Amino acid sequence: MEVVYKSTAPPLVQPERLDPFLSQKLRFWSLVAMLLLVYVHAYNLHSRYLQPWTPVDEPLSVGSFLQYFLANGLLRFRIPILFAISGYLFAHHDAGTPHGQRVKRRLRTLLVPYLLWSLIGLGFTWALEQHPYTRQLVQDAALSIFGPQNPFVSGYSPGQLLLRWLLLPVPFQLWFLRSLLVYNLAYPALRWVLDRAAGIYFVVAALLWLTEFNVLFVEGNGLLFFALGVWLRRRGKEVLLQPRWFRLLPFAALWLGIVGLKTWLAFYYAHPPFMPMLLLHRAAELLGVLVMWFGSNALVRVAMQRRWFQWLTGFSFMIYALHVPLVNYATEAVLQHWPRQQLLTFLLLPLAVAALAVLLGAALRRAVPGVYGVLTGGRGL
Repeated sequence: MEVVYKSTAPPLVQPERLDPFLSQKLRFWSLVAMLLLVYVHAYNLHSRYLQPWTPVDEPLSVGSFLQYFLANGLLRFRIPILFAISGYLFAHHDAGTPHGQRVKRRLRTLLVPYLLWSLIGLGFTWALEQHPYTRQLVQDAALSIFGPQNPFVSGYSPGQLLLRWLLLPVPFQLWFLRSLLVYNLAYPALRWVLDRAAGIYFVVAALLWLTEFNVLFVEGNGLLFFALGVWLRRRGKEVLLQPRWFRLLPFAALWLGIVGLKTWLAFYYAHPPFMPMLLLHRAAELLGVLVMWFGSNALVRVAMQRRWFQWLTGFSFMIYALHVPLVNYATEAVLQHWPRQQLLTFLLLPLAVAALAVLLGAALRRAVPGVYGVLTGGRGL
C-alpha cells in the first residue's frame, strides 16, 4: 500500500487565491534563489567565509574577479527576496485561523526539517571522517565552529554535538529556517506594529539591516524583508507592475556598477574599508531585489510554461537542504585534482549538486513519499 504523507493538524481557513502569475513568479524565485544559494556557497577563493567586507587573498584574474562579483555581490539579493516572499505568503494565509494552529503547522514545516537535516549533516560529516581521504576533505573544508584544533565531528563532546545539532548546524544554511520560525512565532506582534506604526518600524529595521544586526535568532535581513512582505500583502500593494519611479536599465546599470566597485575594492585593499563595503553590499542587495523582481516577468513566463521547469520547482527545498555541506566537501575534492580550475569548479559543481538533490528528491518522493514529506515539511508533494 502506498504511504501518503498527511498532516493531523486542523485545516486552515483558506485565503483568497493568489493572482495566477504572481503564484508562478513566487514558485520561480523560490527555485532560482535556492540554485543561486548553491553558487554562493560554492565560492572557492580564499578566504572562503564571505562577509560584506571580505577581501580576496588571491591574485586578480578574470576567474577570481567573476567569482567574487557573483558570490559576494550580484547573487546576494536572494536572501532578502526569500524573506519577502515568506512574509508575503504568511500574511496571505492570515485568513482567520487561530495563530496557535498556524504555529503548529510551522513546527512541522520548519522545525522538524531543521532538526532532521541538521542531524543528517552531522551524520554525513561523521561518516566521511571514518576514511582518511574523505577525513582530509572535512578538515580542508574547515566548517567546524570550534576552530582548527577541533575540526572533526567525531571529536566533539556531547555538549558540542548538541550545540551543532540544535543551534549551529553543520548545514549552516539552515539558519534561515530557524529565523523564519522566529518571525512566524512573532507574527501577531509584527502585524500589530505594521498596522499601526509601519513607518517607524521600517526606519528602525532598515538601520538594523544596514548595520549587520544579528542577535541570537533575529537579524536585520529578516526584520526588514520578512516584514516588508507582510506589509505589502496586508496593504494589498501591487507587486507585479513596475512602480512609476522604477526604470529597469538605469537601475540594472547602477546595480552592476556598485557590485563591480565593491569587487574591485576587495582586490585592491588587503583590508577593505568596513563601512563603504557594507554600504555597497546593502545597496547591491536592494537594487538586486528590485531589478530581478520587476525585470524578470518575461523570463518567468517563458520558464513556467516549460513542464520540466514546473517539475523542478517541486524540489526547491531539497536543493536548499542538501547542498551544504556536500558542495563544500565536493569543492575540496575537485580542487585537489584540478587546483587550477577554480572558475570551472565554481560554475559547474553547483549544477551537479543541485541535480543530485533533485534526483534524490524525486527518488524519495516516488519510493517513500511519507519520508520525503517529513524531510521537506510537506513541500513538493
